[in-house]
Amino acid sequence: MKPKVFRQALVIASALTAFPAPAAEPDLPPRSDSYIERAADIAVQQPGPHEGDGTTTAYPFFERAAGFDIVFRQRALHPGASIGEHTNDKDEIYYIVSGQGELTLDGKRSLVVSGDAILTRNGSRHGLRQTGSRDLTIIVVYRRKR
Repeated sequence: MKPKVFRQALVIASALTAFPAPAAEPDLPPRSDSYIERAADIAVQQPGPHEGDGTTTAYPFFERAAGFDIVFRQRALHPGASIGEHTNDKDEIYYIVSGQGELTLDGKRSLVVSGDAILTRNGSRHGLRQTGSRDLTIIVVYRRKR
C-alpha cells in the first residue's frame, strides 16, 4: 500500500473508531402478553425531536406491544434541548414529570413545571424547550396511527 493511501486509510479508520457505533437493536417479535418494561432497558439517546436542539433521552415504552394503539413515551430533555415547533397531525398529551420548560402553543409562550399537563389538538402548533438547571422530563401520550 502506498504511504499516502495508508495515511488516508488510517485517518478514516481513526474517525470511525472515535465514536462508538450505536448498539444494534435486536429484531424482536411483537408481544401480545401483559408485561413490565424498565426505562433503563429501553433508553435511547436522540437529538431533539422535530428538528429541536440538543440531546434527549427517549423511553419508548411498549413499542413492541402487538395491537396496542397508544404511544406512551417518556422523554428527558437535557439542558439546552428542545422539541422543535411543529403542527400536530393528532391529539397529544404532554405531562411534565420534573424540571421546567417554556412551551410555545399556537404562538403563545408559557412556563411549564412539574405537575402540568398540556393537551395539544390536531392542527395546533407547539414546541417545548428545557429551561432551568435540570432535565425537563415529560410523558407523551397519543393514539398511534395505523
